[in-house]
Amino acid sequence: MYEGVVQNLIDELGRLPGVGPKSAQRIAFHLLAADVDDVRRLVSALTEVKEKVRFCATCGNVAEDELCRICLDQRRDPSILCVVEEPKDVVAIERTREYRGRYHVLGGAISPIEGVGPDELRVRELMSRLADGTVTELILATDPNLEGEATATYLARMVASLGLRVTRLASGLPVGGDLEYADEVTLGRAFEGRRSLDV
Repeated sequence: MYEGVVQNLIDELGRLPGVGPKSAQRIAFHLLAADVDDVRRLVSALTEVKEKVRFCATCGNVAEDELCRICLDQRRDPSILCVVEEPKDVVAIERTREYRGRYHVLGGAISPIEGVGPDELRVRELMSRLADGTVTELILATDPNLEGEATATYLARMVASLGLRVTRLASGLPVGGDLEYADEVTLGRAFEGRRSLDV
C-alpha cells in the first residue's frame, strides 16, 4: 500500500477492466516516470473522449455526432441488420470487409449472474427498428459464449413472429471467445457460413 495520491491513482487504474492490482501499480509508476507532456496528452485525450463521444441514436455504436458514420452511409444495405454486444464488435466485423449492412449494438449480453437481463440491453430499440419491415435478415453476432448464446436465443424467440430470416455466425469462432480477438479471416469465414436459428 502506498500513501495518498499514488494509492488513489493505483486504485482508479485497478477499476479498469482487465487491469489487476499489479498492472495498475506498473501503469501508475510508468505515469510517474513519464514526461509531463506525455501525461498531459493522455489526460487531454481522456477528457476529450468523454466530452465528445456518445452513442449513436440509431444503432448504439460510438459516435461524435447524433449518428455514427455507418448509420450515415447511404451505401449500406438497410435490409440486413447485424446485432452485436458492444461497439468493439462493430470494429472487429468491419475489419473483415465482408459485411455491408447495418448494425445494432445491444450494450452487453444477458447475464443473470451479473444482474443483466433484457431490460438492461437495447432490446426495445431493436424491436422498434424491426417494426417497419425494412429489415429482412437479422444476423445475431453475439459472442460465442454462454451469455452470447443465451442472448441470441432470446432475440431469436423475440423476433420469431416477424417473419425475418434470423442467422447466427457460423463456426470458426472459438467457443468462449470474444469477437474483438478473432482474426479477419476467421471472422470473415464465420460471416460467409452463417446459419439459420431454429427456435
